[in-house]
Amino acid sequence: MAQGVNIDGVLVTWGDRLFYPGNRIVKGAPPPKLRGDAAAHRAATIRKRIEATVLRRAPQVMVKVTGGGRGMQAIAAHFRYISKNGRQQIEDQRGETLRGKDALRDLGDEWRFGGSLIPEAAEAGHRREAFNIMLSMPRGTDPQAVQRAAREFARAELADHKYVMVLHDHQANPHVHISVRAESIHGKRLNPRKADLHRWRETFAEKLRGFGIDAEASRQATRGQRRNFEPLWRIKAREDGRLRADHSDAAVGAPVHAARAVNAEAWVHIGRALALSGDAADRKLAQAVVNFVQGMPLVLHQGAIGGRSRSGHVDLQQAPGLDRMPSR
Repeated sequence: MAQGVNIDGVLVTWGDRLFYPGNRIVKGAPPPKLRGDAAAHRAATIRKRIEATVLRRAPQVMVKVTGGGRGMQAIAAHFRYISKNGRQQIEDQRGETLRGKDALRDLGDEWRFGGSLIPEAAEAGHRREAFNIMLSMPRGTDPQAVQRAAREFARAELADHKYVMVLHDHQANPHVHISVRAESIHGKRLNPRKADLHRWRETFAEKLRGFGIDAEASRQATRGQRRNFEPLWRIKAREDGRLRADHSDAAVGAPVHAARAVNAEAWVHIGRALALSGDAADRKLAQAVVNFVQGMPLVLHQGAIGGRSRSGHVDLQQAPGLDRMPSR
């Protein structure tokens, strides 16, 4: 195929649904249509994310809020935990480092009185005065790159807040613990929601890539996955024999099925567009999309996208638009 159609518009339209789904729920006037160089640049960004997902299977970053203190006792206890009681070096929002028990006590006083007073022991129902965040990458990732990316992440996402961070590289996965004071220096309070967590993942992955680490931050639905990660309390309860009800690791429900159907449809349109491209690299990527989608552990409602085999996988031969995809 020496000549093909311009597929940038298709990649942007369906790529945004896959990788930036928040764009679809923004209220108000629709975003302006991209044209010329802007459209080409956006399409190039989408191509890179497709390649990272279906070709390289780039490692997924993890950003998780693991808890938070409602009083200074809990916050100070977390300082001691992440620093191994002062033995490991802590870095604060100014880039200054500290170590030792005396330094931890000084840090606690700075947090307690540096803004609205944090009570020593909060009563039940008291608001969180700090959030504990963990940034993690899979085994084999350079710990120093993870630390540098976490530092850049905090500067970007936690500006105007007091925070401290500690790198843990002695376990299987290199990760950074961040404790951030909920109230900023301007009195605005941090209140992370689901959309914030996804943006944090995107930022962390971007910072890692800036240090030469292949990293992605796509949603489970984009990757066709369906795992629900158990909360820490349930894991601990099972280990102690106190868990009364079993828990399925598969996400269920109509909204989940609908999200998977939307993402499967997006992959279908992207694969078809790439197959029609005049660029040989695009057509090669189209084949990788086919292989990727065929390997998705999707469980869709009958007829949502294509058919469904007995194993639960989508039958791509019945999916609309795939009649023109290259054969495997």
